Amino acid sequence: MAKSPDLHTHSTASDGTLTPEQLVQRAAAAEVPMLALTDHDTLAGLAEAQRAATAAGLTLIPGVEISVTWNHQTIHILGLGVDPQNPTLNTGLADLRAFRQWRAQEIGRRLDKAGYAQAYEGAKALSNGTLIGRTHFARFLVTRGAAEDVRGIFKRFLVKGKPGHVRGQWAELGAAVSWIRAAGGQAVIAHPARYGLTRTKLLRLIGEFKAAGGSGLEVVSGSHSRDEYFVFARHAREQGLLASAGSDFHGPEQPWIELGRLPALPEGCIPIWSDWLQASTLPTEAAA
Repeated sequence: MAKSPDLHTHSTASDGTLTPEQLVQRAAAAEVPMLALTDHDTLAGLAEAQRAATAAGLTLIPGVEISVTWNHQTIHILGLGVDPQNPTLNTGLADLRAFRQWRAQEIGRRLDKAGYAQAYEGAKALSNGTLIGRTHFARFLVTRGAAEDVRGIFKRFLVKGKPGHVRGQWAELGAAVSWIRAAGGQAVIAHPARYGLTRTKLLRLIGEFKAAGGSGLEVVSGSHSRDEYFVFARHAREQGLLASAGSDFHGPEQPWIELGRLPALPEGCIPIWSDWLQASTLPTEAAA
């Protein structure tokens, strides 16, 4: 059986640990037929990824994962098939990266007060130097022995009520979707199970997302359980959304999330890639 596309991955252009070229090569080795590079609030890795994809004979979908503030919490919206040169998208992302830079410095200040000196410098050294995220701080704090792994660091330091938490001030939902559409892409709600929304709030989010021009829901995700695949498949069908699939791969350090291991979409979903270039070579009918 042909493997499913992977439409949610990260590289060193944001908080992944493989370069765009290494990511594409790993995906090709895993026989992933179509890959989207969706770094956080940046398109910086796409040119390198495209060169590697051309060399490897892999279809690359240019993408991005946009940080959104909705209902006082952070939601992530994927833009798939975007034009990396589009000025509207690039201007919006530049504003988000400016906030990310301020936030990184503020997290560093707060962690300094909590007894972890030079946290900003340590996180920066683990990043590409221009986009510093919470994951970089978590990796740095692991090296300082503050917890055994990144998950433990997030729970102890980087979530609401903890010493290194800084509230996000991200794009509005409608604005993020409009940037993606202006760039010729399709907007997808990323890993919806992660937000802990009640059914009422989830349907409200989907309603506002669709009204803004959103296209899809990430049904199969590295963040979802098997049961959640079917829950969100039902939501996609009932709400008239296309279904997407993505590992949210960040690097080989998390072996439970790997390229090339995504299951097929549940039956009855319409894959977002159905009408894309080379879609005839991809699985468009999900297995039960």
